[in-house]
Amino acid sequence: MKRILITGASSGMGLQLAKDYAADGWQVVACARDLNKLQQVLVGIAFEACIFDMQQADEINTAVARLAPLDLVLLNAGNCEYVEDVRQFDAELFARVVNVNLIGTANCVAALIPHIKQGGRLAVVSSSVSFLPLTRAEAYGASKAGLDYFVRTLAIDLMPHNIAVSLIRPGFVDTPLTQKNDFAMPGQVSPEQASHTIRSGLAKGKSEISFPFGLISVLRVLSWLPHGLWRRLSQRMVRKVS
Repeated sequence: MKRILITGASSGMGLQLAKDYAADGWQVVACARDLNKLQQVLVGIAFEACIFDMQQADEINTAVARLAPLDLVLLNAGNCEYVEDVRQFDAELFARVVNVNLIGTANCVAALIPHIKQGGRLAVVSSSVSFLPLTRAEAYGASKAGLDYFVRTLAIDLMPHNIAVSLIRPGFVDTPLTQKNDFAMPGQVSPEQASHTIRSGLAKGKSEISFPFGLISVLRVLSWLPHGLWRRLSQRMVRKVS
C-alpha cells in the first residue's frame, strides 16, 4: 500500500486531499498543528497523525523521526496576508508570510527528504500569483515566487537520487484562506476539483501542475507583456476597484 504525507491536512485543500487519497486506498499521514482539530475533521477516516509547527525545525524532526518510508510527500500548508498600505510597509507581516510559506516549507523538505522512497515524489503547493506582480501581494507573491525557484531547483538536484519533484500552482480554491479575500476571484474552483486535478497530475508524473486552465492561460499571456505595460494596466485595474 502506498503512503503519502500531507501538510495542512486539517482544512481546505489539504483536508480534501487527505480524504481523497484515503478513499483511493493510500495510507495517509496527515500533518497539522492541532491534533484535536485533525481528529474532528478526519473522523471516520484511517490516518496517521503527525503534529508539528512547520516554523519549528526541531519540532518537525522529532515528529517525523519514526515515520515509515513515504511514496509521496505533499507540502500544502501555507498562509496569506496582504499589504494594505504600502506607504506604511509592514516588514513584520512580510517576514511572517515568508517564514511560513518559504522557510517553513524548507524546514519540512529538510526533515522529510530522507523519508521519501527511491522512486518516490516530493510535491509542493505554490500559487498562480507568481505569474505576475499583483496589488497588495508583495509578501505572498514574493514567498511563492521564491518557492517556485526553490522547488524547480530541488527537481534538478534530486533527479540523480531518483526522487521526482512536482510544483503545484493553483488559482483560487474555495478554502477558509480565500474566503477572507475582499475581491473578485475569477476561475475559483472547489476543493474537490482542486484535489482531482492535483491527484490526476501527480499520478501522471507531471513536474508542474497549474490550474484552472482558463485563468492560467490568461495569466501566462499577461506575463508575456512588457513590465511597463503590465504596471500601467494593473494600476488602472486598482483604480477601478478602489
